[in-house]
Amino acid sequence: MTLASVPYGDSSVPIPQEHQNRRASGVPVPQIPLVGMGFDAHRFAKDARPLWLACLKWEGIGIEGDSDGDVAAHALIDALLSAAGLGDIGTLFGVGADSAGAGAHGTDMLRTTCDTLREHGFKPLNASVVVIGNRPKMSANREQAQRAMSQAAGCPVSITATTTDGMGFTGAGEGLAAMATALVVKCDNPGSIV
Repeated sequence: MTLASVPYGDSSVPIPQEHQNRRASGVPVPQIPLVGMGFDAHRFAKDARPLWLACLKWEGIGIEGDSDGDVAAHALIDALLSAAGLGDIGTLFGVGADSAGAGAHGTDMLRTTCDTLREHGFKPLNASVVVIGNRPKMSANREQAQRAMSQAAGCPVSITATTTDGMGFTGAGEGLAAMATALVVKCDNPGSIV
């Protein structure tokens, strides 16, 4: 198989030469999916603040952070940006109390991220998020959380949850973490994947 290079972020990625030839001749070719991974972790707050997780408000102690601390949304943002080669959450929103993300809700940050992807010609296809922690119990609102994240991301988002059997800071109940994987495609028309 002969490979050709196509632009990807600030670099390029190899694709089969046959796809490049078909694209150059105007023949539509299915886009090659790009995969990104993201991770986020925050400790529980010592002061009273709402708990935001997976674009929903939950009962319980909130999370520390410059924004709302939604680890699920933040991990997904990193996964989407990573897949598109557009950096990470800090690249897009900045870091610290004076950043563009300061005080922002994960839902709004996720929507802004997907708008940025579309502006660069990328379309999110689907995503998976794993929430890591002892509380809150995701099973209570999993379907609602999946709908909220899917709506904000503009693609299907599945959510699973796990504990660490008492190990680490999440197992000790000190905070929450999340991992995410996202699949995106680069396309001339972000409304289509061909």
